[in-house]
Amino acid sequence: MTRPEAFPPGPGAHAPAPGPGAHAPRPGTWARTRAAISDVLYRRHWFYLSLLLAPPLLWFGVVYIGSLLALLVQSFYALDDFSGSVVPELTLATWRDLLSSPANIDILVRTTLVATAVTIACALLAFPIAYYMARYAQGKVKALLYLAVMLPLWANYLVRVYAWKIILAREGVIYWIVTNLHLDWLLAAVLETPGVGGNTLSTSYLGMSLVFTYMWLPYMILPIHAALERVPESLVQAAADLGASPAQVFRTVTLPLALPGVVAGSIFTFSLTLGDFVIPYLVGTSAFFIGQAVYVLQGASGNVPLAAAFSVFPIVIVSLYLALARRLGAFDAL
Repeated sequence: MTRPEAFPPGPGAHAPAPGPGAHAPRPGTWARTRAAISDVLYRRHWFYLSLLLAPPLLWFGVVYIGSLLALLVQSFYALDDFSGSVVPELTLATWRDLLSSPANIDILVRTTLVATAVTIACALLAFPIAYYMARYAQGKVKALLYLAVMLPLWANYLVRVYAWKIILAREGVIYWIVTNLHLDWLLAAVLETPGVGGNTLSTSYLGMSLVFTYMWLPYMILPIHAALERVPESLVQAAADLGASPAQVFRTVTLPLALPGVVAGSIFTFSLTLGDFVIPYLVGTSAFFIGQAVYVLQGASGNVPLAAAFSVFPIVIVSLYLALARRLGAFDAL
């Protein structure tokens, strides 16, 4: 009779363990390489972090910072009046032309004033909304408010601009409401105001500012809301316990702690207004803004150095604004 151990093992049986004198099979080349790499990355955290950050930093440094530096360098080139070609020699002639020409100064001042007005309007509208969302809204109401703030950003930019162009036209809903309320005289008086009005709302600075405010309002609401969410409720209660009125609590506690959010939102609204050229082209007067000037100069005119100088101007203005905000302590609460 055949012994049981003579039969071959079944398909589910395991091979017998090697004896004490047997050696385990050596890992392959790829397994040893992977183990060595893992050991290096585990022991040298800085090397692992460098590998993770290298691609985005290269992209940021080469594409973003590099393009800005190229823009800055080209603003110190000049355009040859005879041949119309760019002379790649460093000179201040382009900047002298930018800051001495009345037409160019008019473009810079007009764009800066409109951007400032839009930023102030966005801050005044966004703060109450963000305050209510952070302090009082709960549950479904808060979710609906978030949705209402974010919903306009889901629509195409050009579609929203053209929609506002129709709304502000003489046949639009605003004129229809004003006519039915018999306030035609008031709208006519506003449109006759120098520096504000125009022939219609769709061809006035007021209408253009309304469109800018609508477009950039979410970029002001969200940073202010995030800053108000970080204000500890205990500080507000402590100020109230010490006898401060609600107005004093807001002025001395809430507003200083929310100021970084206001500054962050104003950077978005101010810089976006400075560089936009679609809204001034479709809505507003025929006067040029910085974005339109850059578009025309680098395109039809071929004056790339002057277009670069116009492009550098918003960067300088925003940098000065950030330096002023930091000096005034706007970022101390961060």
